[in-house]
Amino acid sequence: MDFDDRANLDASQVEDVGGGGGMSRGGGIAVGGGAVGIIGLILALIFGVNPADLTGGGDQPALQPGTDLSQQCHTGADADQNEKCRVVGVVNSIQDYWGGDKANVPNYEVAKTTLFNGSVQTGCGAADSSVGPFYCPVDDHVYLDLGFFDELRSRFGAKGGPFAQAYVIAHEYGHHVQDVQHTTDKVGQDQGAQSGSVRLELQADCFAGVWAKNAYDTGFYAQPFTDADIQEALDAAAAVGDDRIQERTQGQVNPDSFTHGTSQQRTTWFTTGYKSGDPGTCDTFSGSI
Repeated sequence: MDFDDRANLDASQVEDVGGGGGMSRGGGIAVGGGAVGIIGLILALIFGVNPADLTGGGDQPALQPGTDLSQQCHTGADADQNEKCRVVGVVNSIQDYWGGDKANVPNYEVAKTTLFNGSVQTGCGAADSSVGPFYCPVDDHVYLDLGFFDELRSRFGAKGGPFAQAYVIAHEYGHHVQDVQHTTDKVGQDQGAQSGSVRLELQADCFAGVWAKNAYDTGFYAQPFTDADIQEALDAAAAVGDDRIQERTQGQVNPDSFTHGTSQQRTTWFTTGYKSGDPGTCDTFSGSI
């Protein structure tokens, strides 16, 4: 995943608040994951949390200062050298696509990404790093502790890599698109292999694939993504399938408690979006999945 060195980054789309930063605006629903009834580790690391889990940040770590990304992240060359600038570049590309004519998402509004360390105050309540990346529709922010990617490798066996990070971020922005389109409002908090929660998550995976197909056209990358890049995304998607996580942590699989879909479903829907490059192919709400 190589950025175009000449690409201009818009660091205003990403803020780094360090530890314990941000401002709470009251309760809300965090979108991006959750696995109610499964042990806390699973809750922590499947791209977000159930709304009931996003209250109270637990023990607060020592505050750590944030970084003024506008002083560091100017061009694609910076994105190739600095992890936080890479996040800026990915976010810029994602929003350039979804806000453009090709995606055809009326009324799309830029959603900021907040990088934090340890804990953060959000429009959906206080959260700590155990909740993993998530999207909060109350304040239209994606929240991300970069330490999550170490957990993705060490606890879930993902290979990691820059495009695995990009996939996770694109998945969360998929939830922002769903919020803009009011799809999220139609889905309850049910669980199960054919549940609305699973369908919502699989559509966000498909949207991530759609962006990946169109990312080169946004002008932020030096070349289209390689097969190796896409494999990093597929590996990350498979690592956080409900079945693989349950087998790894419980020794058995219970489809009645699925909230995100199986490893195969997650990779299949990402691939569907990537092959088509068309959000219209991401209808996970019709028929069986």
